[in-house]
Amino acid sequence: MSVPARGAGGPIRVFLVDDHQFFLSGLRAELGAQFAIVGAAADADAAIEGVRRTQPDVVLLDVHLPGGGGRAVLEAVRQTHPEIRFLALSVSDAADDVIGVIRAGARGYVTKSISPPELASAIRRVNGGDAVFSPRLAGFVLDAFHGELTTPLDPELDQLTAREREVLRHIARGFTYKEVARRLHLSVKTVETHVSSVLRKLQLSSRHELTRWASDRRLV
Repeated sequence: MSVPARGAGGPIRVFLVDDHQFFLSGLRAELGAQFAIVGAAADADAAIEGVRRTQPDVVLLDVHLPGGGGRAVLEAVRQTHPEIRFLALSVSDAADDVIGVIRAGARGYVTKSISPPELASAIRRVNGGDAVFSPRLAGFVLDAFHGELTTPLDPELDQLTAREREVLRHIARGFTYKEVARRLHLSVKTVETHVSSVLRKLQLSSRHELTRWASDRRLV
């Protein structure tokens, strides 16, 4: 049976992104009877390619992924398909994670403690245009928009892409370019390019200055 095209009626088309295969299988089992599961991915690059190819109604997106994280997926997909809606689903309830993906364009954020019926309802609401948050997380978003977050957003850090921030953290922790490349599933040349871009944007001249900059902001 073919999956209905986007906007053609029928079940809501959902793409799943999570790097834990056991959890991904559980999502398929719980949601498959109610939604059209059009694809799944376990890392950022595969998610970007898969979402662009299938053009689902809603992407159920894990926040922490190999290759750049959920925010990298959001930023890349929204450049070409801004109409696709994202619902973040994560074990993390950290304010920085919540605010990061919401600012990148997610329509909601729920934790993995959510029940299957609640998750199904959240997908339908996001597809319908609503913003959906687990109760405790909604406060983070309200605080951020009112400028009351206890850790203010850093304009210097904010100019970096999600992948640049990932590379920055690894370099600041003392990993070599080769080790960063292996951990983030990138080529060494790509890591070098990201580091050069980070240094330029932050107006830093060396890896030592970059490490100190990151340490001052408690990013390592």
